[in-house]
Amino acid sequence: MTSFPRQAARTKNFTLGAPRSFRISPDGETVLFLRSQGGTDSITCLWALDVATGQERLIADPAQLGAADAVDDPIEKARRERVREGASGIVSFATDRACTVATFLLGGVVFMADLSRGGAGVRALTTRTPAADPRPDPTGHLVAYVSAGALRVHDVATGEDRALADAAGADGISFGLAEFVAAEEMDRSRGYWWAPDGSAILVERVDETPVRVWHIADPANPATPARAVRYPAAGTPNAATSLYVATLAGRLTKVDWDGQAFEYLVTASWERAGSGQPLVVVLSRDQKAMRVLAVDPATGATSVVRADSDPHWLDIVVGVPATTADGLLVWTADVDGAKRLVLGTAAEHAAGTAKPVTPTDINVREVLAVDGNNILFNGTAEDPASVCVWLAGPAGLRRISPADGVHGGTVAGGTVLLTSRTLATADPTVAVLRPAANGSPERVATITSVAEVPSLPAPQPRLTWSTGSSRVRMAILLPSWHQPGSGRLPVLCDPYGGPHGKRVQAAAAPYLGPQWFADQGFAVVIADGRGTPGRGPAWDRTLAGDLAGPVLEDQVEAVHAAAEQCADLDLSRVGIRGWSFGGFLAALAVLRRPDVFHAAVAGAPPTDWRLYDTCYTERYLGHPDTHPENYARSSLIADAPKLTRPLLLVHGLADDNVVVAHTLRLSAALLADGRPHSVLPLSGITHMSGSQEEVAENLLLLQVDFLRTALGIKDA
Repeated sequence: MTSFPRQAARTKNFTLGAPRSFRISPDGETVLFLRSQGGTDSITCLWALDVATGQERLIADPAQLGAADAVDDPIEKARRERVREGASGIVSFATDRACTVATFLLGGVVFMADLSRGGAGVRALTTRTPAADPRPDPTGHLVAYVSAGALRVHDVATGEDRALADAAGADGISFGLAEFVAAEEMDRSRGYWWAPDGSAILVERVDETPVRVWHIADPANPATPARAVRYPAAGTPNAATSLYVATLAGRLTKVDWDGQAFEYLVTASWERAGSGQPLVVVLSRDQKAMRVLAVDPATGATSVVRADSDPHWLDIVVGVPATTADGLLVWTADVDGAKRLVLGTAAEHAAGTAKPVTPTDINVREVLAVDGNNILFNGTAEDPASVCVWLAGPAGLRRISPADGVHGGTVAGGTVLLTSRTLATADPTVAVLRPAANGSPERVATITSVAEVPSLPAPQPRLTWSTGSSRVRMAILLPSWHQPGSGRLPVLCDPYGGPHGKRVQAAAAPYLGPQWFADQGFAVVIADGRGTPGRGPAWDRTLAGDLAGPVLEDQVEAVHAAAEQCADLDLSRVGIRGWSFGGFLAALAVLRRPDVFHAAVAGAPPTDWRLYDTCYTERYLGHPDTHPENYARSSLIADAPKLTRPLLLVHGLADDNVVVAHTLRLSAALLADGRPHSVLPLSGITHMSGSQEEVAENLLLLQVDFLRTALGIKDA
């Protein structure tokens, strides 16, 4: 039998073969989605499900198209890194309004698929190459894409191909692509939006020349020149962003807003019912002020539709702004201590009288889709471990997912697609729902997953709470072979533990890796402390000015609570491991609380927050020139003399998100103070440590060996 580490690496943590990236046609009759053809097949294909019959058909298979997916284009490589895309083949697609055609990219070439039965099939378009982000116009007759920094439009019928917005080869300037912080921190991976009538495109211009240039070398290949990247570290200049309305007739009109006061372009939407005006969301650099602007496409003039402010920061919520069929603006706001869905006319939003349509016991996470006057969204209620899906509309508010589990989905034409993960199985369930006679959604079809079944016992997490002041949500996993009272177990904390990362979930899949670690002889404790998602604005903002103290206190609270609730835990042998923010937390734990944590594996840790990006870091710590004390209290470098416990630092040398300088600076500080530690450099590896199968497998094995040695564990 294949070992779990090898299987997890080979299957990209069991994501290969699972359906994803769903799009429902406006009539609700067809569901488009991506899925590879097996649990170890990394080549993703485009599929369609007929809702009436439940039959699936293969639309486009890269292998049949003879199209390689060798991603040589640095723009496409960067896009995949930002969205953490580990598969190959068709990894994203776009459609026209009616879902009659779809476009996608393979090896820098734009392909178009006819989605009708018995249609023209799939063909490559004669666009410039390498191309990026191809998107059909609403009618399906034109395809916009980006190449060589220019936004171009291709006429499918005639083959005419021309630039609508062109930087004319200017270094560091591009049209139609999202800048680094938008893709990495704002969940925006696109840089242009078609007008509803297809007559114009709202396009972002990005000028990266103000951003400082860093160089990422490949020490394993000294003959290869270092790669120059523009990285906006905290306190340094961001890329300059602006918007233009580019008409097919050739006119380019700049959108007018105060870029000094509102430095970040958060998102845009050109789907305002009956208005013909796009909406743009902009954010101040300190992220305390946000504006929703309506744009006059003829003049570029803007007017404020909504203004929000917060003394700490404002959250970016995916899926808003959106507009209902009646023209009401869908937004989210912090009202009465909860992240709530608010709905109203433009005048009501401007006046601050738009009404919340969700109660205070639901914290909205994402607006998934708007179908007519119905709004599909997900969020958390009583238990942050579960993410449920609700439908809000004229009939009121109705939860359409089970109360337990992690759920998502989309809706169009009255058809709801519901994705579900529960504690019952690691395999996702994808159900297609249609309204029954009583109006309640009922399942009419299921989209199959062909992901592999994990070769280890089903995870048995015990979801619980700490009893301390933070009341931390926790999961405890014991070895599958362990019998209560049969022996004391060393503890392994396995957190992410910071903003945006939730590890304690009411779903089996996230516990596959932790269960394997447990079966190596550990009691694994996973804790979501302050700042982790799902518990409301006040909980999130406890990290303001300090990314170290509260998160570490909550891990300590969780360790003691786990020992209180499970008598077999041995608190004289406690290890901690993590990646990214979790790596920072692991190193922080052994540096500042060696009385509790006795060994740590810190993967890709941001050790010095001055080296991390503007948008994320300044949200929590402020600008380093005005709040240097926040950076000092959250940095690990000054703590180097405190190290008395075994510490393994792991870092990918090709990481352009948390650059390897973080680990090297901490290592240098430790060495300067004579503090023994270990460093494991990963040649050619980015922030996605699972991108290479052998590395992903052996990294798990090496961590176990290190922890067993460091904690004095002799037998499994």
